[in-house]
Amino acid sequence: QVQLVESGGGSVQAGGSLRLSCAASEYTGNFYYMAWFRQAPEKEREGVAMISSGGGSTYYGDSVKGRFTISRDNAKNTVYLLMNSLKPEDTAMYYCAASFRGTWYGTWYIVRNWRYWGQGTQVTVSS
Repeated sequence: QVQLVESGGGSVQAGGSLRLSCAASEYTGNFYYMAWFRQAPEKEREGVAMISSGGGSTYYGDSVKGRFTISRDNAKNTVYLLMNSLKPEDTAMYYCAASFRGTWYGTWYIVRNWRYWGQGTQVTVSS
């Protein structure tokens, strides 16, 4: 199993930036897609961003497109999420996820596509 550990969360004012990191317990390059999800209290888990195993393809949720950037450093087994122009509605627990390459159920942000999950890191954006 792949263990994922997120870090970098915290509190920031609206308009500010944060960079989240997700460290994997084993090499994921050429084998695993990686993604970030988020979940606010009493709301469903939402796909934020996804990146292919080699880093050549990325996808974003409509609410963060143009503000957030996902990237990965396979030599470090780490995926990042740079969040710029943060808004109060970005406040949520952010989770890192990994999935081995293979058959997908619908689109990337379907939760059941993702086999491994981190414990989450809290992001709070104040106005």
